[in-house]
Amino acid sequence: MKPKIFIDGEHGTTGLQIRALLADRGDLEIISIPADRRKEAAARAEFLNAADVAILCLPDAAAKESVSLIENDTTKVIDASTAHRVAEGWEYGFAEMDKDQANKIASAKRIANPGCWPQGPIATLRPLVSAGLLPADFPVTVNGISGYSGGGRPMIEDYVGKGEDAPEFLPYGLTLQHKHVPELRTYAKLSHDPIMQPAVGNFAQGMITVVPLQLGGLDRV
Repeated sequence: MKPKIFIDGEHGTTGLQIRALLADRGDLEIISIPADRRKEAAARAEFLNAADVAILCLPDAAAKESVSLIENDTTKVIDASTAHRVAEGWEYGFAEMDKDQANKIASAKRIANPGCWPQGPIATLRPLVSAGLLPADFPVTVNGISGYSGGGRPMIEDYVGKGEDAPEFLPYGLTLQHKHVPELRTYAKLSHDPIMQPAVGNFAQGMITVVPLQLGGLDRV
């Protein structure tokens, strides 16, 4: 019997891409809520509990609601939102983070998909902190630029509509409260929040992140 995969939120930006990636997987069965029942909590509960793997492509509050609807101990959940990335009982889905992380992910029932921004900085900083080469209280800054698709449908429509007139470089998160900071701090093993300054570029997908380190600050290590 093929494993059943349910994408909760399959008609959103992320859900559509995951559905497309799985379309040719003949070894999997994709189950979907009928269009006329999509807004029903009972229908979502039915499909969440029928799935071997549930992939949540939802806003944070809706993702938490979906998890609460699962009444069995067999459905594996992969949450693409930020809701559970630093939550107890959830495995962080960044296989390259540690040498045994892939095994932890494979055996976990609750997996939080990592955010786009933290992965590069975590891969850079965590080994340095773990090896004692970088103090956990080092004043880390993260800069970068990403494609507009990360902003979801409204931003995609805005940038596509403006075409070449869309901003080439648009900083955001100027309050330094980006939603990915908690997971970056946690999994990079930092003792306080880094300064993270992201920006959006006039291209659909792709990302570059930069973590400048002043070597003079490492003298005490």
